Amino acid sequence: MSSAVKARPNISRLLEVRSVFKRYALLSLLDDVELPRRIRFAATLMLGKGGKADEPRGPRLRKALEELGPVFVKLGQALSTRPDLIPEDVAVELAKLQDEVPPFEPDQAMAIIRQAYGTELDSIFASIDTEPLASASVAQVHAATLQPGLAIAGQSRSGSEPQTHDNVVIKILRPGIEKIVRSDLQVMHFFAGLLQKYWSRGRQFRPKEVVQEYENTILGELDLRVEAANGARMGANFEEQDIIYVPRIYWDYTQRNVLVMERIYGTSMRNIDKVRADGVDLEQLAADGVSVFFKQAFEDNFFHADMHSGNIFVSEEGKWIAIDFGIMGTLSDADKHYLAEILLGFFNRDYARITRAHFRSGWIPADTSAADFELAVRLVCEPIFAKPLSEISFGKVLMELFQTVRRFEMPVQPQLVLLYKTLLNIEGLGRQLYPELNLWDTAKPFLEKWMKQQLSPKALIDSFVEQWPYIRQELMIAADQFRAKLNHTDDLSSTGVQQRTHSHSKKPWLWLGGSGVALWFGQSFIAHQTLQTTGLNMLSTLFTLSVSPLELIAYSAVLLSLWVLSRG
Repeated sequence: MSSAVKARPNISRLLEVRSVFKRYALLSLLDDVELPRRIRFAATLMLGKGGKADEPRGPRLRKALEELGPVFVKLGQALSTRPDLIPEDVAVELAKLQDEVPPFEPDQAMAIIRQAYGTELDSIFASIDTEPLASASVAQVHAATLQPGLAIAGQSRSGSEPQTHDNVVIKILRPGIEKIVRSDLQVMHFFAGLLQKYWSRGRQFRPKEVVQEYENTILGELDLRVEAANGARMGANFEEQDIIYVPRIYWDYTQRNVLVMERIYGTSMRNIDKVRADGVDLEQLAADGVSVFFKQAFEDNFFHADMHSGNIFVSEEGKWIAIDFGIMGTLSDADKHYLAEILLGFFNRDYARITRAHFRSGWIPADTSAADFELAVRLVCEPIFAKPLSEISFGKVLMELFQTVRRFEMPVQPQLVLLYKTLLNIEGLGRQLYPELNLWDTAKPFLEKWMKQQLSPKALIDSFVEQWPYIRQELMIAADQFRAKLNHTDDLSSTGVQQRTHSHSKKPWLWLGGSGVALWFGQSFIAHQTLQTTGLNMLSTLFTLSVSPLELIAYSAVLLSLWVLSRG
């Protein structure tokens, strides 16, 4: 995706960033970075050597980002989950960054709400607390009460019914935040471009893509309708389960810069002692958190990617409550297969399986030695097994694997980075609640069952039936092209012109025809093998799609003839 932020950086902001970098002697962060001599000299001129570095690099970078403001703070938070990009000591320090800023004035907040709805506030809200519940870099949240009768506009969500239907929270976008975000993104793109161009490992680590991913994330947070849609989707995914509660969204009162949702009541996971004191079954709560993670990642293809302690609460009944749906992740089927394969390979100490999964993904250069790759994975994983499984961190295993495969020039996969971040958060929260939590006991049977389901004959047939309308369209196009080819041949024959079809012809219609035949007969074979158990369902589905068996036979015959001609 091309950047939405194209303009050159604001010079005054660039100078301000330079001044902060110089004050905290951040040029030293480039000591381990291989740069051409002239570029290092230019960096020294631009950033300055600064004062004496009397603190380690991690704390200096953290303080600099805090001083530069919320956009840089959020970037630091994102980088803290990227051990493939930054050293561990820096990552640990950046994880301490808090997205908390002073609130803006209540009068401003009320004016924004009034402008969003185009009406007086008391026509919608019986009351609004002027003191915000929370204030962050992008938005702040106020408690409110809807006027009687308006609560029906709320959309019911998953889990048990909320305690009240008219107590809500109003999330208000910070005034002027978009201008600030775009200005700082310009500066980030500027520095990332220099690194990628002149750093010897810039092609591997791709800093421009790192900033682009961050841009996509933070710009998405500037439209609160996106967050509302994310929350509604996650709530629907858990509607039949009560292991996690998702607040309801009030769509009638949600705009680009104002979001209204149900107010939840629970104990923040930042107050872990209070959760323990409430008498909650901590072992079950921790296990539920693991189940929430795997369901989101492997069943829903949609996961909350910002599940830190500030966004997670626990109800009196001992259930998880999630808020803040601004950052969500998705996984493709290929991503899920990749993850399942490497994790199952780790469980079984099958390093060849892990190696095959990486090569099949297409992310490893084709000329890489599989033997060298497998040895590198073995050297990382074998020492881990010296510990009991209950003491092995799921997140650290993935971190070690990511760091290893990066040596083989595997490009960054942003969706997997988000998942890794989510896993670290869930695992960290779970082990705070129940230190003996063993994610492996839950993960291995879940992944084995999931893989078995994905490779079952029924799953393959279901996939074929789902794709059949598109396959049918391609078959019809191929048949039309075949008829056109025959007509053209007849025309040539009538004028005495002879034409030979060569077996090595590369014409698209021949390849399409051959592919169609292979696809159809392959799927027919699968269908034949499982017809005894799924035949009725298959036939009923075909009739539902208005596909005649004779039509299928006819298309297959035409394409088979086409394929034979292409061989002739």
